[in-house]
Amino acid sequence: MTAPQSAAPERTFRSVAPVIALCWLVVFFDGMDVNIYGAVMPHLIDDKGFGFTPSTAGTIGSWTTFGMLIGALGCGTLTDWIGRKPMVVGSVALFSLGSAICALAPSAAVFGAGRFIAGLGLGGLMPISLAIVAEFAPKRRAALATGLMMTSYHAGGMAATGLGLALGPDHGWRVVFWAGVVPAVVAIPLVVKWLPESPGVLLNKGRASEAEAVAARYLLPSPTLAEAPEAGAKGRFSAVASLFTPGQRLATPLLWIASFAGLLLVYGVSTWLPELMRASGYSLSSSVTFLMVINAGGIVGMLVAGRAADKFGAMRISAIWFLLTACGAFLLKAELPLGVAYVIVFVTGIWLFSAQVMVYASAPSVYTPAQRATGLGWITGVGRTGAVVGPWLGGAVVSGGNASLGFTTFAVAAVLGAVAISLVPLVRRSRRNPAVAGESTGDSTGTESQAPIVLGHKEGKILPKH
Repeated sequence: MTAPQSAAPERTFRSVAPVIALCWLVVFFDGMDVNIYGAVMPHLIDDKGFGFTPSTAGTIGSWTTFGMLIGALGCGTLTDWIGRKPMVVGSVALFSLGSAICALAPSAAVFGAGRFIAGLGLGGLMPISLAIVAEFAPKRRAALATGLMMTSYHAGGMAATGLGLALGPDHGWRVVFWAGVVPAVVAIPLVVKWLPESPGVLLNKGRASEAEAVAARYLLPSPTLAEAPEAGAKGRFSAVASLFTPGQRLATPLLWIASFAGLLLVYGVSTWLPELMRASGYSLSSSVTFLMVINAGGIVGMLVAGRAADKFGAMRISAIWFLLTACGAFLLKAELPLGVAYVIVFVTGIWLFSAQVMVYASAPSVYTPAQRATGLGWITGVGRTGAVVGPWLGGAVVSGGNASLGFTTFAVAAVLGAVAISLVPLVRRSRRNPAVAGESTGDSTGTESQAPIVLGHKEGKILPKH
């Protein structure tokens, strides 16, 4: 009689803590850099010698998000060439360089160039970090690991607000942007020393022994060559065309619209909330503090939304969250006592940021495993156009001197997102594809997808369905 084999050790949060902690750190600096602009916006506009107007500020905010669009679309291909770890290092270096250029900028045009360069790094960092956490997270805990990592973005936003409040009034906005150079000094050495490369990337580069060593160290499954899509332009076109086959042809543009609306809200509000609140009659310090409060709500929302989506479905939660965001924006049109306004901004933050994340979580129920990499890539890519439009639109509205119209604009965007994501299950009801994971059984739980799909072309894993 043979002795029973001992069970293989299971991957836990403790065993992968260094990986998740490093991703948390770099995304913290990502959130800090994105929100620094909004935190110092009132000081920039008040600096009459620099030539900033609300219209100029909105345009430059869109330069940042346009850089993020290019960074997000290019990160997959660059990852194929150089790997995830170098992409993290390069992304942090780029947005730190952008902050240094802003701190030294002699004119608004040079300042805008700095924000564009920062956007290139910011756009590539988030999807890479999400992919790393999804790959290294404990089995069936990828959703929780992702939610925990995303809290760092909002913690970074709160840090940016604190820097704006502490340094902006007495030392000026340039000092705040110098703080944006800290990531290059702190995060890059830690990432170079401690962040492991993806075993899938190493294997696809022919470094099999290194891939096995990383997998063994972090208790990951032995890597296997993932299915790669057809190479070249023809392969890319075929992958995109597959998103419009029966069952997806209407759902795909609806997901794009929902992502567009969600990121218009995220980046429009992050850029313009302090100035909108100041235009509503609140003091300068109170107006900047609202940015910290809404990011605190975002931290809570990331932890709440995933659990709610596990129970009720990601599309339903996204739709409800968008509608609640619209209600919060409408309430802020009123002249509220300061304490009440803080409460409304906090709870709106709970809904606003996680409504967008739930759009991403809805993709696995729409696309087959073979389609999901391309589907998610285009959902995020098209959504980035909303990130470009949001700051520009906010600037156009604020230039008109009507803060109430600004809140109405963001409320309408939230309603648009709610309508779009709500229609996805309706348009698919008559054309269900049994190959899509979970649909044939009605499964809506947060089970872990085993299909190996890629960020770019070759390697990686998708986030599980929420």
